[in-house]
Amino acid sequence: MRGNESVIAKLNELLAEELTAISQYMVHSEMCDNWGYERLHKAIERQAIDEMHHAEWLIARVLFLEGVPVVSRLRDMRIGTTVAEMIDNDLGGELTAVRLYNDGIRLAEEVKDGGSRELLTKILQDEERHVDWNEAQRDQIAQMGLENYLANQVEAAG
Repeated sequence: MRGNESVIAKLNELLAEELTAISQYMVHSEMCDNWGYERLHKAIERQAIDEMHHAEWLIARVLFLEGVPVVSRLRDMRIGTTVAEMIDNDLGGELTAVRLYNDGIRLAEEVKDGGSRELLTKILQDEERHVDWNEAQRDQIAQMGLENYLANQVEAAG
């Protein structure tokens, strides 16, 4: 089924966001693992996996609409050098994604592409959950202090 060119372009724009997020989350996850923050490592790794699913779904939708998925484009990654920077950078990326998904949903509605609207709405809900998680981490750091927060990210030996 030949899809609307504007929708295909938006799907590819969102795909670039997802591919960038995957890479950024993977680096942040491995940094946390290297520093011994196992709980953060696992949580951020789960977000990277979510983003992989989003990329997979976007690629499938572009192909369904007889477009060409563009997987060679990435946005600028913002790798944090501290856990607090990582969380802030990831939150910024998620807030951008929420805005772009809302734009995509509006476009899909305008051109009456219910399938794309449904997919983008599904992914938007995951992105909003990621925003919530990052905001919760920032709140915990503010409330308990960075050192106590980080102490809670280390899994007990044994």
